[in-house]
Amino acid sequence: MRLCFGMCGLLLLMSLPVAGRAETSPRPNVIIFFVDDMGFADIGSFGSRRHRTPCLDRMAAEGTRFTQFYNGSTACSPSRSSLMTGCYASRIGMDGRVCFPNEPKALNPLEYTVAEVLKDAGYSTGIFGKWHLGHLPGYLPPTHGFDEYWGIPYSNDMWRGRYPPLPFIHNNEPVAIVAEGEDQALLTRAFTNAALSFIRKNSQRPFFACVPFSAVHAPHFGHPDFLARVEKGFRGNKAYKAQVEEIDACVGEVVSLLRELKLDRKTLVLFMSDNGGIRESEIQPLRGWKGGPPYEGHMRTPLLTWWPGTIPAGKVCDGFGCTVDLLPTLATFCGGTLSEHKIDGVDLSAMFCDPEHTESPRRRIYYKGVGLREGQWKLLSGELYDLAVDIGEQANLAAKHPDIVKSLGKKLEVLKKSIDKDSRPNARMKPCGPLVSMEDAKGLPRLAEWMADRKSP
Repeated sequence: MRLCFGMCGLLLLMSLPVAGRAETSPRPNVIIFFVDDMGFADIGSFGSRRHRTPCLDRMAAEGTRFTQFYNGSTACSPSRSSLMTGCYASRIGMDGRVCFPNEPKALNPLEYTVAEVLKDAGYSTGIFGKWHLGHLPGYLPPTHGFDEYWGIPYSNDMWRGRYPPLPFIHNNEPVAIVAEGEDQALLTRAFTNAALSFIRKNSQRPFFACVPFSAVHAPHFGHPDFLARVEKGFRGNKAYKAQVEEIDACVGEVVSLLRELKLDRKTLVLFMSDNGGIRESEIQPLRGWKGGPPYEGHMRTPLLTWWPGTIPAGKVCDGFGCTVDLLPTLATFCGGTLSEHKIDGVDLSAMFCDPEHTESPRRRIYYKGVGLREGQWKLLSGELYDLAVDIGEQANLAAKHPDIVKSLGKKLEVLKKSIDKDSRPNARMKPCGPLVSMEDAKGLPRLAEWMADRKSP
């Protein structure tokens, strides 16, 4: 049995003010940019002091910026599994270690992903970038609802030494190898080319494009064109800066194509990061980076939402949200249905359309089993912070408010037990081995060579 959101979505759009839904599609195309390891303040509209991001800044000016939006988990594979399924990673056996190319852990094909929700609603679906939820056929994106896939099966730092070759894949077939820094520097371009091609090909029907860039995850290799633009005298990580600014330009290309095809008022675009940034990134005013305890800098993502004519321009929303909420939200917008599987997401579609006057239906933020936020108060491993006045989490107020610590602690334990009680296993790939062996890699071109021959995926 599935709960239908199609009529709910139509009623929602019909209830919007006339000015807010002029010339919009009741079933929008959807594009999700999911950047790897980008810090909360790495782009201009969120306070970057180092990076030039004019395209994303324009997107923020034309859309809504969400300041209290969180990831469902704190690392690559768990976070991606939350985006795909609308579940906390611990509910579906995807918490803990990320997926490695020499281990059998993978997202269970029995899960009903956001791609399957939209595919079943009549959408063309594509993903262009880093998957990291199982690297063998039967566990790659085509098994999980995506019609088209161009990308890498796991993290771009799993490519040398003890790891097997890192392949660049079309659907289930390796077409090239990421072998040198030159290849790494071309990944963002390759993903973007594939996404642009997919949008052109599907411009006459509803489509869902997920673009999970492998940048700005280490190792950092900037595209030569963007390295050349780094200001003389810049003292930071030049390759990292080049990667951020290339991502900005690539998002700009996609948005420009939407305008060219007259799809801008028919397309919902989301931009966010998969978890907190690394030390090269800008996190201010938050505390913490990727790794370690989940302080705000570890799980809060910079979210931009853009859909001209439907999502209001130039607004800032401080309502709670989480990546697990995107699956039910998109089901509402796109006329999809949900399976009988228990999920953790709630529908944020009304808040997206009217962020100034709609209270978020999400009341709490769950920090990977060790913390809980309710309203202004955040409990994390016995520490208590008032995020309304201390966003940087500098003053631990646990000793001053033992009653709040006790109350949030009980709620956290209840939530953890409920997730454990209704959890599902991950998949175990058998037999598990490399998708491409060292010997197989000798017969494949390097990505730089392949792109030079083909010009684009």
